[in-house]
Amino acid sequence: MPPVNYAAVIVSALAAFLLGALWYSPVLFARQWTAVHGYTPEKLEAMKQGMVRTYAISFVCFVVMAWVMAVLNYRVGVGSAMGGVRLGGLTWLGFVATIGLTANLYSDKPLLAWIIDAGYQLVYMIVMGVIVAVWV
Repeated sequence: MPPVNYAAVIVSALAAFLLGALWYSPVLFARQWTAVHGYTPEKLEAMKQGMVRTYAISFVCFVVMAWVMAVLNYRVGVGSAMGGVRLGGLTWLGFVATIGLTANLYSDKPLLAWIIDAGYQLVYMIVMGVIVAVWV
């Protein structure tokens, strides 16, 4: 088991979670995201019913991602903010963007749905990469 800074992992997960709250808020992309999915106000209200569970599972997923990012950082020996940017960007490009785009192509969703989500994922993967790279 490689040495991992668990404080950096938790902070990275919190950063991704909080960034999502901002990304999908009316300040940034809530209106576009809602429109591209065709969600009605009634559907959005119904979706709120399971939000505690959804938020909890999302946070656990962010912790797992941050932990894996920390392991990759250790194995590759990034050690700098710019290296963290590259690590986050490359993992996004190689795994997150490609999986998300493939899923989008097989769904009935417009490309804009993927662009909004992938943009968020790119930013938080870079943030995670930087945090785990500099906070060793």
